[in-house]
Amino acid sequence: MNQIEMEKITTFFKKDRFAAHNDITLLELSPGYAKASLTIEDKHLNGVGITHGGAIFTLADLAFAVASNSHGTVAVGVSATISYLKATSQGTLTAEAREVALNAKLATYQVDVRDESCALVAVFQGTVYRKKVTLD
Repeated sequence: MNQIEMEKITTFFKKDRFAAHNDITLLELSPGYAKASLTIEDKHLNGVGITHGGAIFTLADLAFAVASNSHGTVAVGVSATISYLKATSQGTLTAEAREVALNAKLATYQVDVRDESCALVAVFQGTVYRKKVTLD
């Protein structure tokens, strides 16, 4: 992936208003891979004072979306599951998405969400349908 293609994909995902609203930052991308982070703030906590599952899912989902669209064609999620393994309430979470399988129509990704000590917080798996349309 050249610099122009990476910039195009980065620019495309700046349009993800929900991720921006949740202060998620895209850190890295390459074909089939993406890394994003979220610094936990008070607005990311649930009623019992731990990071809301929706915030963690949103972080993992953005990494999944970037990795799956990193080939330059539109990929849309058709399924996703997440398992929460450890509670957090502060610090920065990082999500790393890696391509597990890729074919002309479907692709599957594994996303690991970790805290600052590299402890696994959540495991996300998602599958996308790959359209025959390029990213604009």
